[in-house]
Amino acid sequence: MAVHNYDVVVIGTGPAGESAAINAAKHGKRVAVVEKQPTVGGNCTHWGTIPSKALRHQVKQIMQFNTNRMFRDIGEPRWFSFPRVMERSRVTIDQQVAMRTNFYARNRIDLFSGVARFKDEHTLLVRDDHEGMEELVARKVVIATGSRPYRPADIDFRHPRIYCSDTILSLNHTPRTLIIFGAGVIGCEYASIFSGLGVKVDLINNRDSLLSFLDDEISDALSYHLRKHGVLIRHNEEYERVEGDDSGVTVHLKSGKRLRADAFLWANGRTGNTDQLGLENIGLEANGRGQLSVNEHYRTAIAHIYAAGDVIGWPSLASAAYDQGLNAASEMVEDDFRYVTEVPTGIYTIPEISSFGRNERELTEAKVPYEVAQAFFKDTARAQITGDTVGMLKILFDQDSLEIYGIHCFGDQASEIVHIGQAIMQQKGEANSLKYFVNTTFNYPTMAEAYRVAAQNGLNRVF
Repeated sequence: MAVHNYDVVVIGTGPAGESAAINAAKHGKRVAVVEKQPTVGGNCTHWGTIPSKALRHQVKQIMQFNTNRMFRDIGEPRWFSFPRVMERSRVTIDQQVAMRTNFYARNRIDLFSGVARFKDEHTLLVRDDHEGMEELVARKVVIATGSRPYRPADIDFRHPRIYCSDTILSLNHTPRTLIIFGAGVIGCEYASIFSGLGVKVDLINNRDSLLSFLDDEISDALSYHLRKHGVLIRHNEEYERVEGDDSGVTVHLKSGKRLRADAFLWANGRTGNTDQLGLENIGLEANGRGQLSVNEHYRTAIAHIYAAGDVIGWPSLASAAYDQGLNAASEMVEDDFRYVTEVPTGIYTIPEISSFGRNERELTEAKVPYEVAQAFFKDTARAQITGDTVGMLKILFDQDSLEIYGIHCFGDQASEIVHIGQAIMQQKGEANSLKYFVNTTFNYPTMAEAYRVAAQNGLNRVF
């Protein structure tokens, strides 16, 4: 068995692992990464962010074509099967893999394919698909193994009509009806995608509202538009059992309801990928959701072993994972370090949602006086030109100082638009002010111009 020595070994090549490895390599460290998949990119590239967002983009284009009056002059509305749309989305996955593979080569990072398991606190055994074994000795280790869908033991995920958010990507037909259990971010995104393909969707939520961490007005808007596209939302429901047969799936709810559909998608919760790491050999223990605890420097209970990304829990976003991995490596090499605490929310439903900072409910509960500035996309020239008139931008700000407390956006390009407000909110002192948006010239026509419209709306409320 070959033995290799490194300054840093990173387990996982998702956003957290990639950024940690490259940052350490750029600081002169000898680095290796271990990836259990045949190609790099982690769950983000192969099962999560990239395929689902690429899929969403294709569906959104189909919806725009089928609802655009100009295209009706040249043909009837088109129907596309799920496998055909997914096939087109795989082009993006291949591009991402090729690009990220080059990152490792360019930075002279050794790549090992296989499953990594701790032998002791400084040694990892890597077993490949052919039962070959390599031993990696490292001064420091970064665990960036990500997460996978939580699968309840009482649901038969081997049944050909029962899926989780990973296996749904291999769906080889287009169901007429679909039941989605779990109305979190993943459930809502897939509800948008399938309803956009003309599938009748039942979205089962075990809470009393959609995405309760959002601003209430935004959550209500999402509910409205999902329903508008044919999604039936059922709140405060729990499943009793799920039964699959040759022709479909029956879901029995604890409320006594019995639902029937061609297919079933479980989208309720995720589990950290720690069960194969051999943590018992080094005295580390994951929590009940398979996640590792870290301090504010991304160190686990063992000082030279770090963890970042979904495997440590909140906020379980690719954007945050990248920054966490980057800063874990910065901590190792004693470079500029930042503990990631403020992260914009990006939810790729149709239309999409993004927010940064506090919402109205949080400010009210904290007894912080605030005022609301808002702009509706239907009133902006760019949205009128593109036809994407659904949505709004809301800015919450202090009535006296005009300090911005939160940015909330719903509609086309929301995840892009929010960054302008985020940048201003993070300025120090008086620079974080609603006045920035009226004292700055925005390109016209643009979606970003909504900031000027909203700011003027807000100032009219207080002056």
